[in-house]
Amino acid sequence: MMNYTDEPHGIFFLIDNKSFYASVESIERGLNPLQSILVVMSEQANTNGGLVLATSPQAKKLFGIRNVDRWRDLPHDQRLLIVPPRMNLYIRKSLAINQIFTHFAAENDIYPYSIDESILDMTHSWQLFGQTPQQAARCIQLAVRQQLGLYTTVGIGENPLQAKLALDLFAKHSPELIGTLTYQTFTKHVWPITDLTSVWSIGKQTAARLNHLGIHQIKSLALADPFELQKEFGIIGTQLFALAWGIDRSQLQESLPIKHHSLENSQVLPRDYTDQAEIEIVIREIGQQVASRLRHRHLVTSCLHLGIGFSLTAKTDHPGFAHELKVSATDDTFEINRQLLFIFRRYWQYEPLRQIRIGLSQLSPKTGDQLSLFTPPEKQIKKVMFNQVIDQIRDRFGTSAIMYANSLGHGGTFRQRIGLVGGHNGGNSFE
Repeated sequence: MMNYTDEPHGIFFLIDNKSFYASVESIERGLNPLQSILVVMSEQANTNGGLVLATSPQAKKLFGIRNVDRWRDLPHDQRLLIVPPRMNLYIRKSLAINQIFTHFAAENDIYPYSIDESILDMTHSWQLFGQTPQQAARCIQLAVRQQLGLYTTVGIGENPLQAKLALDLFAKHSPELIGTLTYQTFTKHVWPITDLTSVWSIGKQTAARLNHLGIHQIKSLALADPFELQKEFGIIGTQLFALAWGIDRSQLQESLPIKHHSLENSQVLPRDYTDQAEIEIVIREIGQQVASRLRHRHLVTSCLHLGIGFSLTAKTDHPGFAHELKVSATDDTFEINRQLLFIFRRYWQYEPLRQIRIGLSQLSPKTGDQLSLFTPPEKQIKKVMFNQVIDQIRDRFGTSAIMYANSLGHGGTFRQRIGLVGGHNGGNSFE
């Protein structure tokens, strides 16, 4: 058995808002989140592309709807309420929930993990709210329920990893919506698990590779040779070994320096794009977005990336292509788009498209504008000033205040994407 004496010991809560988007929409409509039959659906009007973003517990139970289902997969049942997303509303509710947490833990001990999950280091405060961590967790659940109407699920562990596994594996199936793991109980409750993909951080490919090594149970993973795991998976192998023993040495209070490795924007197209002119409009639009982000960070790029995802209707064995191109350091929208179109025209073979991804890498601080000997200085300075004016107008009056004329053409998506948050509708009212 593992000697846990020298491992970090604390009390951590990982709190999840149950079916968050669907629950918020239910409450806004005066419905009980646990009884409503509701799904949050993106792109409702597009019968080929609408995607289920969230499902209420009752809708899951009655119809087996999953968050990966499409519009065409939904049952034709009058009881099912289908609503569009309102991302700005969900962000406000998420902030309100984390504000409630500040009554139970210091702000420095609250770590938002996602829009609907947060990690709370309750090591120094849980005793103020109950005789056990479970009682403290219940106090938090009741506070969120009374103030916002939302149900929360709590995983409790001696480190953040244990709290996460307690949440996913046990709390979500508990009547109290609370689950607990400790170093002493970890092997008893987690080692028997044979569905490796049910454990956080183990995906289908990793599970398949573990199965190939003869590992079909978490216990087998824990008892495997850690050096063999590292040989097979690299550093991930070491992490998998620690996972199987419930060990997590991360220090959440340590702030990591932000490094500008790359910038990227991607877009899933609302339909199959086959016309070259339409595709190039969207490439220019995304190129403008990433170039603007680059300038706001006072950086230049020396490498451009273009990724193209084909439609499922494409008659090819490849899902798409991705290529990069080295360029002279620049933050100029026109130069970036010119080179992106060069990549596209070189490799596209008229396949129908459904996704475009553009990235900028090899970033470095901008120290000035390098003039070329082959272009009149006046023309180069005019480009720099033009980019600056566009950025200034949008900063002051909003992104929609000014746009390029080609975005008005058939196939342009700029106008439709204004106001989207995380790629989804940010709306503030019923639609």
